[in-house]
Amino acid sequence: MSEARLAAEVEASALLRLVEQRGGFGAVLHKGDATRGALLLAISERGAAVTCLARELTMSGNYGWARVGPATADAGMLRNFLEKRRRGDPDEWQIELDVPSAERFIAETTDLG
Repeated sequence: MSEARLAAEVEASALLRLVEQRGGFGAVLHKGDATRGALLLAISERGAAVTCLARELTMSGNYGWARVGPATADAGMLRNFLEKRRRGDPDEWQIELDVPSAERFIAETTDLG
C-alpha cells in the first residue's frame, strides 16, 4: 500500500518555497489538478536547463522522483517535451526551478523521495 501523499498544490508550494530559501527562483509553468495532479520539475541552474524530474509511483508502492525528458539541455527540446506532457496529462503540475547547485538539489530531492 502506498504512503499518504500531500495534495499536489501544497507540495508544489512547498517546493517553490524551498528553492527560494536556497536563493533560487521557482515558477509554476502549468497548474494541474490541485489535489491529485502529478508533479514535473524542470530544473535549471543560472538559466541553463539541467534535467526534469517527475514524481512517480515506484514498484514498492511509494512515491519517488525519476529523471525524465530529453537527455540534452536544449531549450527547444525541453519546450516540446513539456508541451507534449501537458497534452497527455492536463492535470500535471509543471514547475520550473532555477536553483544554485542544481545537481546537489536533485540528489537531495531524489534521496528524500
